[in-house]
Amino acid sequence: MTAMPDQTLHRLSATICMRGQGVVKGYAIGRAVVMGAAALEVVHYRIQASDVQEECARLTRALIAARDELQGMVRNLPADAPREMAALLTVHSLLLDDPMLAQQTCDLIVERHYNAEWALTTQGQILGEQFAAMEDEYLRERGADIRQVIERVLRVLSGSTALLPQVDVSQADEQLIVVARDISPADMLKLRGARFGAFLTDLGGPTSHTAIVARSMNVPAVVGMGNVRALVRDGDILVVDGMTGAVIVNPPEFVLQEYLRRQAAYADARAELSLLRDAEAVTLDGVSIKLEANIELPEEAEAALAAGADGIGLFRSEFLFMGRSSLPGEEEQYQAYASVVRTMQGRPVTIRTLDIGADKTLDGDVTVAVNPALGLRAIRYCLANPELFAVQLRALLRAARHGRVRILIPMISHMHEVRATRQAIAAAARELDARGEPYGRDIELGAMVEIPAIAIAIEPFVDSLDFLSIGTNDLIQYTLAIDRGDNEVAELYDPMHPAVLRLIAHTINAGERAGKPVAVCGELAGDARMSRMLLGLGLKEFSMHPQQLLDVKKEIRMAHSNALRVKVASALNRAERIDLASLEG
Repeated sequence: MTAMPDQTLHRLSATICMRGQGVVKGYAIGRAVVMGAAALEVVHYRIQASDVQEECARLTRALIAARDELQGMVRNLPADAPREMAALLTVHSLLLDDPMLAQQTCDLIVERHYNAEWALTTQGQILGEQFAAMEDEYLRERGADIRQVIERVLRVLSGSTALLPQVDVSQADEQLIVVARDISPADMLKLRGARFGAFLTDLGGPTSHTAIVARSMNVPAVVGMGNVRALVRDGDILVVDGMTGAVIVNPPEFVLQEYLRRQAAYADARAELSLLRDAEAVTLDGVSIKLEANIELPEEAEAALAAGADGIGLFRSEFLFMGRSSLPGEEEQYQAYASVVRTMQGRPVTIRTLDIGADKTLDGDVTVAVNPALGLRAIRYCLANPELFAVQLRALLRAARHGRVRILIPMISHMHEVRATRQAIAAAARELDARGEPYGRDIELGAMVEIPAIAIAIEPFVDSLDFLSIGTNDLIQYTLAIDRGDNEVAELYDPMHPAVLRLIAHTINAGERAGKPVAVCGELAGDARMSRMLLGLGLKEFSMHPQQLLDVKKEIRMAHSNALRVKVASALNRAERIDLASLEG
């Protein structure tokens, strides 16, 4: 159970109730960390009462050092510097002596026992809000000066010349909850090592990358809240209900107690569910179902194995490439892929080749496409960058000597892309032969079914590939012309739309006729509410985040597959929406 927030702290903010889309189940109770220019780039922890005086002194030393640095810059300005530069630097140095910054930051250290960095970013947010509310445009713009000054002091406190993204909450005595307008995949990757209690964002939907990575971290998340970042202040007490999407800011005592009770009950239910770990995923009428795991990073393979996964159904390799200044080389990629293969101990490992584009970009890449989601992404990007693709393919082939590796190609829409991929794999094998490098020779090649074109004209793809994996996130997006990350149209993102279900059913049926396995690796597979419907479509391979596996297994073990197929086929033939409640029992 999460520790109760310290109710002795002085709270001025009123209670606010908000709602968004709960995309990861669970409950969290903790303090807000509002993601802004600097809020998540410093260490957050509480200090002991005996250390308050020294922490204030550390802040004062940093303020003086930053002021001396600015004054030194004024004295040593080059002759060709802009005339305004000296005045701006002087203003910044004066701000460092302003009691609104120095004294009130120290007050936060004394009253809340925040470390200096946390106190400084909190006070900076308060001052920024005050400047933003001013009617005079010139004064409003001075809020930027405050942010710049604070970032300079933070650099001094960190002892570095640049403020690096670094969050360490290991010493925190309560959970911290990230509040942001949106969180990019690269930012989420940087946050994975920290122990945050939940994520809240203004933007996003159930298949946004904030949601996907939060699931992989098994952390409650609520997205599409509209204006949560504007209403929540750094340090506010938050209750997050990932079941309903409700968020309560500065709740009264009786609400805190109720959610502590719910949190404990949910933990008990998860413990009971864990008893299914070693049970077989078999329906009541004896149909065996494969349950595999989706992962983003190699170390997550351990969690997949611990959850009882039959293999890795989707290793999103692009997360090895993101949030870094240089691309991973062949050896680094080989080590990452091989570690997953070894961990899974002979179980199949499906590795998706680099899926870059749309909302996922490499550092240094600039997207200029009018619509990046329809531009040079995924397999199109790899075929347009053959050397980058060749490095990854050589690493994959080398990793395949340690176990069963399946290569999954994203965003296939034409047969010539399949042929070009096979040629690239053959070329990578010849390079390894020339080097005398051992590699796996029995590689299975599959394609993501995420573009309506391939789902409609599926037969040649089924015949030429070893397996298919339906990426429902993008398939829904492209079929319904709905941006899955746009909260303004999130209510139109409909996984139960008859057109979407017909495409899924058509793909599964084609795979059955050809004797080729078909999996669903999109977020639909991990939603236990959809498990019976997917069984009714004929699905026998599910891939999801490890934390969702037992919920889905429970549903499968209580379902009758053949009866569900009759019900779902009847509804699809009539082009009716499927009532999930009708599939129960």
